[in-house]
Amino acid sequence: MTDLSLSKSLFPRIRTGIGQDSHRFLPEGSTKLCIIGGLVFHNTPGLDADSDGDVVFHAICNAISSITGVAILGGRAIELCHTQGITNSRVYLEEALTTLGQQTIQHVALTIEGKRPRIQERILEMRGNIAKTIGVAVEQVGVTATSGDGLTKFGCGVGLQCFCILTTMEGY
Repeated sequence: MTDLSLSKSLFPRIRTGIGQDSHRFLPEGSTKLCIIGGLVFHNTPGLDADSDGDVVFHAICNAISSITGVAILGGRAIELCHTQGITNSRVYLEEALTTLGQQTIQHVALTIEGKRPRIQERILEMRGNIAKTIGVAVEQVGVTATSGDGLTKFGCGVGLQCFCILTTMEGY
């Protein structure tokens, strides 16, 4: 027979959250900046959203929400945007991080799908920016980008989509 109270204290509680976000591009000529992973991508129209539309930060927020059960994008971010005029997705992500309590982020994996902009050249910079924002080492952040070979609307250039898997650990 196993003593369950002993096994709970020996093993950290690990949780995995999954998040997704997508936005279509605004029409060409729009003055809104295209922000992805907290970085500005010039020569690409901004994303259609009340906020800056950062699909990477939004996907991370949604992954955290799937762990904590606290609605950041559907709740707190709407309040920040509509009542305080805050459209910077970094602020929403910082709010999401406060809901983790004693859980620490161990790893975040992101896949961005879209025909444009060319993300590959800036992945190292993006990983560093994400790591700094969420308070982990850059080695704990993985980012991949794909065009999806044009099989989806994102791969055809209509917008961007990001998937996130985030792992936390409590007790360490």
